[in-house]
Amino acid sequence: MGRFDKYNVDLKGLKTASLNLEFELDNVFFGDIDGEEFQKGAVRAVVTVKKNRDIFDFTFAMSGTVVVPCDRCLDELEIEVETENSLKVKLGSEYADEGDVVVVPEQDGDLNIAWYLYEFIALALPMKRVHAPGKCNSDMLGKLKKHSSVEDGEAVEEEKQEVDPRWAGLKNLQFDENN
Repeated sequence: MGRFDKYNVDLKGLKTASLNLEFELDNVFFGDIDGEEFQKGAVRAVVTVKKNRDIFDFTFAMSGTVVVPCDRCLDELEIEVETENSLKVKLGSEYADEGDVVVVPEQDGDLNIAWYLYEFIALALPMKRVHAPGKCNSDMLGKLKKHSSVEDGEAVEEEKQEVDPRWAGLKNLQFDENN
């Protein structure tokens, strides 16, 4: 039995028009999937599969927390996640991802949803991931300030003085907005 076998959904063997699945995604799941965004968390996932003729409508409802590195200090940061996503799947001759619809080979007849669970959580994360003000690692912030290019405005003043003389003449140009 593989690490992600419990995330297989048997589409050909689906006897009812609707199926509900529940998963507790923990550090073991996130560590095994080895994604780039995060590798720790505790997320509850409820997956509903509805069969409509030859299309299977998947709904993923997930809530919990994941642990990501802070963009500022690199310490661990716990982020709340709550998301709902959908996926359409149909059986076909070979595997294909046709934009809105995933085609699963009919001879296989099942779809492993482990990676979709991870991806939908990753898509729900904010672009900027930083601790609340005053919560970042102060040692790291000190090192960041020490190595930043602008320290107390001194570097900005130096930069203003070192203008390439070939461009200095541009300061004297006047533009008429009406022409």
